[in-house]
Amino acid sequence: MALTPEDVVNKRFAQTKFREGYDQDEVDDFLDEVVVELRRLTQENEELRAQLSSGGSAPSAAVDAPVVSEPVADAPVVDAVVPEPVAAAPAPVSAVPAPAADDDAASTTNLLQLARRLHDEHVKEGADKRDALIAEGHATAARIVAEAETKQRNDLARLNQEKAAIEHRIDELRSFEKDYRVKLKSYIEGQLRDLDSSGTEGGSTSSAPSYTGFGG
Repeated sequence: MALTPEDVVNKRFAQTKFREGYDQDEVDDFLDEVVVELRRLTQENEELRAQLSSGGSAPSAAVDAPVVSEPVADAPVVDAVVPEPVAAAPAPVSAVPAPAADDDAASTTNLLQLARRLHDEHVKEGADKRDALIAEGHATAARIVAEAETKQRNDLARLNQEKAAIEHRIDELRSFEKDYRVKLKSYIEGQLRDLDSSGTEGGSTSSAPSYTGFGG
């Protein structure tokens, strides 16, 4: 289709559903149309310039069309009329496409710049999210390690306290056992002395040994 500068200016793209920006396929299709139209306009301009530079080629093309439809007798009239469209025809054709081509090229450049900017923004946003997730993962790992180390230190301190208490209790039991053995030995030796003393007296007087207990 013929593409005009107004088509480029008034073109509106559909918004994407899942992210900001324009639909990439629609933008690509429109840019393809712009490229085709620019190539056509460029080719036409080159053909017109070639016709102008060749001189007589453009008038001959204009003369051929009326000669076929009119009699040979009117040939002088054709020769008189032909110079006017030849001089006027190239001027508007060569003047009009130039600004249109410039506008199309500028619009294409703006669209490409917009596409690059959107691409850079999406890449930057993805990189920022990646860095945030990595930082959050490191912080979580450090917190878990710190909690585990704190719990380990607390458990170790509690075990050391329990160990000290058990060792203190063992020392108390050993001291009690030692005292008990000393008192028991003293009691047995006292009983033996009482028996010996009662036997040496001849046994005439029977007296029961007194029980003093572990205290002596």
